[in-house]
Amino acid sequence: MDIGADEAGKGPVLGPMVAAAVRVRVPGVTLPDGIDDSKRLSPARRADMADRLRDDPAVDIGVATVEPARIDAPETDMNGMTVAAQAEAIRAVAVDDDAVTVDAGDVDADRFGRRVREAIGATVTVRAEHRADERYPHVAAASVVAKVERDTRVEALAERYGEVGSGYPSDERTRTFLAEYVRDNGELPPCARRSWATCDDVLAAAEQSSLSEF
Repeated sequence: MDIGADEAGKGPVLGPMVAAAVRVRVPGVTLPDGIDDSKRLSPARRADMADRLRDDPAVDIGVATVEPARIDAPETDMNGMTVAAQAEAIRAVAVDDDAVTVDAGDVDADRFGRRVREAIGATVTVRAEHRADERYPHVAAASVVAKVERDTRVEALAERYGEVGSGYPSDERTRTFLAEYVRDNGELPPCARRSWATCDDVLAAAEQSSLSEF
């Protein structure tokens, strides 16, 4: 059977990266009409698609979450974390002889595919392509599940801390949240990826602000 895998949240400064794998385990069953790369769907459409996939008894879903502390570990890098996360999600649903298609998280798609296959452990074939979520419905389905799970985790952060924005460095709401948190607490929040340059900028700005008060 075919499995698609993708991830969401490689670039944000807040929250986890989430990988998902989608496997249709009943021959002849098709994925919902309108499934597409998660970036092309509205949040409401993504949520509806994810619910339909999870409710379908013929569809198996695996999810792997990589928290900020693991991302920040000095021995890790994002390509390696993406391989590990996709492989973990795939292992949750894979059966020997499955055919796996993954969205390549490396400039060298073939290398990324080899690394994912080696990390899975099961006897599967792995094909990695850039923008696979735009070409293969099962990869698009995985991108939807990963994105919805990532969005749910960010919503939980907002419930805990207040407005945090999207979590991306380009989002002014996110930068404001980080700056205000550091101002009030003297440190970064646990949900921040401390190794990101954005966090360095926020800490440097806070230190400069403190010095200017003397």
